[in-house]
Amino acid sequence: MRFSLFSTFKRLAVAGLMSLAAAGAHAQTQPDPNGPADKFVLAAADQALTVLKSDGAVKAGDTARINHVVDQYILPYVNFQKTTRLAAGRYWRQASDKQKHDLAEAFRGTLVRTYSGALTRVDNNTKVSLVPTRNSLDGDDVVVRTQISQTNAAPVGVDYRLEKTPQGWKIYDMNVEGIWLIENYRNQFAQQINQNGIDGLIQALNQRNQ
Repeated sequence: MRFSLFSTFKRLAVAGLMSLAAAGAHAQTQPDPNGPADKFVLAAADQALTVLKSDGAVKAGDTARINHVVDQYILPYVNFQKTTRLAAGRYWRQASDKQKHDLAEAFRGTLVRTYSGALTRVDNNTKVSLVPTRNSLDGDDVVVRTQISQTNAAPVGVDYRLEKTPQGWKIYDMNVEGIWLIENYRNQFAQQINQNGIDGLIQALNQRNQ
């Protein structure tokens, strides 16, 4: 089966990760997962941006190095297990513990692969700014809105949904120009599970991650 929306979301994820990386231009502090959500997003991005600008292997497209950067500087701030659970929807409750583990690992590999493509496209001309929101950032589940501006390109809106966990803020969903990550993958996951079961979805993800 072809995951038709995967290629679409990969393009959108490029914009989202560029936002995360570019946001570092606004901050030079360590991410504080217990501080304000918007400042946390910008500070977390700063760490990734510093590496991207100085790491020749990343700029050269070294896959192993890119995956390492994603693992070290991006995924620690993402609750990919919750992202997987929400993307699987009602099928998550039907999965065995092993299937839940294997699906989360396979989806994690998908996110790493998707994010990796974005990291090589960040340049010094990319800028990001926070967009004012009417929603409060004082709750335990918030949306931080940003806008990316680049040379010779229209601004792109990117929103990040975060939740407050015992370890602090974690990003678990991303919206690029009105398209949410979880919603897109949920449709694809459901179609694959209906055709080939949960194991079939895990196999399909792993095949694409190779």
